[in-house]
Amino acid sequence: MTRIDAKFAALKAEGKKAFVAYVMAGDPDFDRSLELVRGLPGAGVDVIELGLPFTDPMADGPTIQLAGQRALETGMTLDRTLELARLFRQGDDETPIVMMGYYNPIYSRGVDRFLEQAKAAGIDGLIIVDLPPEEDDELCLPAQKAGLNFIRLATPTTDDKRLPKVLQNTSGFVYYVSITGITGAAEAEATDVGPEVARIKAATDLPVIVGFGINTPEKSRTIASVADGAVVGSAIVGRIGSGAPVAEVLDFVKSLADAAHSA
Repeated sequence: MTRIDAKFAALKAEGKKAFVAYVMAGDPDFDRSLELVRGLPGAGVDVIELGLPFTDPMADGPTIQLAGQRALETGMTLDRTLELARLFRQGDDETPIVMMGYYNPIYSRGVDRFLEQAKAAGIDGLIIVDLPPEEDDELCLPAQKAGLNFIRLATPTTDDKRLPKVLQNTSGFVYYVSITGITGAAEAEATDVGPEVARIKAATDLPVIVGFGINTPEKSRTIASVADGAVVGSAIVGRIGSGAPVAEVLDFVKSLADAAHSA
């Protein structure tokens, strides 16, 4: 059982929805990023999504693109991202970390070497947005063999014919993308999301967490109420990008987490 599996089992036993926060590793710089990540569990975050900076983030909107750029400009690399996870793990052995990004840096490192390093750093799962199920032999299956969850995205365009393929080797949880498009592009609506979550849950026992388009505590609560939890990324990253102090960012995260937990 991974930390992700254990976390969702504990939340289910408590009758609580999950709150997942996305931050870009190294944004705005390594030290403040580490301080922020260390503060997320205390702000109510159940699972941390740690963005791996990349030069061509095709699924991301301007807010997260700029975060990746800021991180890269301060010297953030795959090794530094793993180091950040390692340092976080020195004080927290329970909160799951999901690394979210693109395949190129992993492919360049070599899959086996990357998985060994990620596992040693305390990474629990991967979301690699540009690897479809047809490429499961590349990373998904080796990751699961190494003890990491491989989390797949389902979208509004994932129809009933495609859904079984998407779910086939997914583990940890299913990430439902609430809108068609890039991150931060539109707002999620519970009336649209609810039936889609129900459709996915009819096909899998995994938790279904909803992300994209969630930017306020009220939205966090309403989306969590129709799913197993909510993910917020751009709204948090935007505050980091505006220069808000870490404590202020964490206060905002807490308001989102409290709202999701109250659903």
